[in-house]
Amino acid sequence: MSGLPAGSMREATIDLGAIAANVRHLRRLTESEVIAVVKADGYGHGAVRSAAAALEGGATRLGVADIGEALALRRGGIMAPVLAWLHAPGASFAEAASVGVELGISSYDQLQAAAAAASGDRPVGVHLKLETGLSRNGIAPADYRVVFAEAARLERIGRLRVIGLFSHLSNASDSDDRAALRLFHDGVEVAATAGLAPPLRHIAATHAAIALPEARLGCVRLGIGIYGLSPFADRSSADLGLRPAMTLRGAVVAVRRVPEGTGVSYGYDHRTAGETTLALVSLGYADGVPRQASGRGPVRIGDAHFRVAGRIAMDQFVVDVGDHPVAVGDEAVLFGDPTLGAPAADDWAAAASTVNYEIVTRVGPRVPRRWVS
Repeated sequence: MSGLPAGSMREATIDLGAIAANVRHLRRLTESEVIAVVKADGYGHGAVRSAAAALEGGATRLGVADIGEALALRRGGIMAPVLAWLHAPGASFAEAASVGVELGISSYDQLQAAAAAASGDRPVGVHLKLETGLSRNGIAPADYRVVFAEAARLERIGRLRVIGLFSHLSNASDSDDRAALRLFHDGVEVAATAGLAPPLRHIAATHAAIALPEARLGCVRLGIGIYGLSPFADRSSADLGLRPAMTLRGAVVAVRRVPEGTGVSYGYDHRTAGETTLALVSLGYADGVPRQASGRGPVRIGDAHFRVAGRIAMDQFVVDVGDHPVAVGDEAVLFGDPTLGAPAADDWAAAASTVNYEIVTRVGPRVPRRWVS
């Protein structure tokens, strides 16, 4: 029978103890200060609770994409330092500054807007983002001297406090990442000549924090790793000593015995090869189950593993279980901790030709979260 709460059709269970343990493990491994990244609602795990668990595990700071996410953490009672680094054109930083949110700055205009948000004797904390080859946001090398000189001036007059210099790596190859790291060090030197000496430098996310020790710089931004998933194609969570925190499950809501040749789901992409049993599971692409994994996504029902049969629909999908005994109310596990017998998020990523980051992050708001420790 299902471990789902009575009357529930779907659920994502989040192991907060796993998040804390993953942070603790990676902090020891990297010997670095940890910025725990909880953007996109904690990669689908719940931002506030994930942040609290990461802080319990030894993270000292938090990272999010935008100010709205940072303010949600503050409303949730999280008072640790929070960095938000992606901003709308013309965004006002006043509300963020009023609650001590640190701002990632990618341009001269953003620097001025941050300084304008300072009030009284409280400077705005900023991290200057350097463009080092990813071709996204960040201060261009041609603009380093002007922006750094202005940041130093604003710091001297008490409008800003430059807390960090940072960038992102491509993870394309070790050589590409080392080239970006050299560009970053060049930018740090230019900042120093302008009179900036921020306490933090950070460029490594989980991938480089593990695989490229020279990129740690005493501070790392950990995202996917704190949720127990591997950023490597050839190394599993278990290989890295990490525990996946999310288990996604749905209820079997209907079971029917059908003859050979029965069409299954829209388009009849799957027809039964013989007399068989079909189990209907109450999760679909509205819940974040990727339609691209139709016919391939793995599912565990009881102690047996199967594949989705036919197309994944908006609210449901079908599993052809053959002669395996399945009953209404049984639990269907899509992914979780493979050391406990569940399919892995990586398996769904492979089935959908995507990455494990997307699999957990796309789990939709219709799926209730239950946090356990």
